[in-house]
Amino acid sequence: MLWIKAFHIISVITWFAALFYLPRLFVYHTMSDDTVSRERFTVMERKLLRGIANPSMIAVFIFGGWMSYLGWDYYSQAMWYWCKLALVVVVAIYHHACVNYFKQLRDDKCTKSHTFFRWFNEFPVLLLVGIVILVVVKPF
Repeated sequence: MLWIKAFHIISVITWFAALFYLPRLFVYHTMSDDTVSRERFTVMERKLLRGIANPSMIAVFIFGGWMSYLGWDYYSQAMWYWCKLALVVVVAIYHHACVNYFKQLRDDKCTKSHTFFRWFNEFPVLLLVGIVILVVVKPF
């Protein structure tokens, strides 16, 4: 179980790293004035999504699901687990919102400003804080 937990934590770290960086790229993308810069950001965003964010999210669900399966007798009774799981679902929704914004930016159809993406970039921090507190402190 410790190996599974280790790979789960590694996956969570890489997933959140991608979710912290991708909206920052959106900020720079929306501030770009020339075609070359916008194309460069599109390539960077696509590589981050396909190379890190998507595989990390899949790994989080595989390893997290595996741990949940192995410890189901404990987890099914723990309220902190269900709250953490709800936050993870919100993280997955955020991830898919990032995918949608990437497609809009790629196709030059995004109407959001760099200010929006600066605020949007802060949301996963709140989710991460909540998840870590639930897992470590187990307040209920």
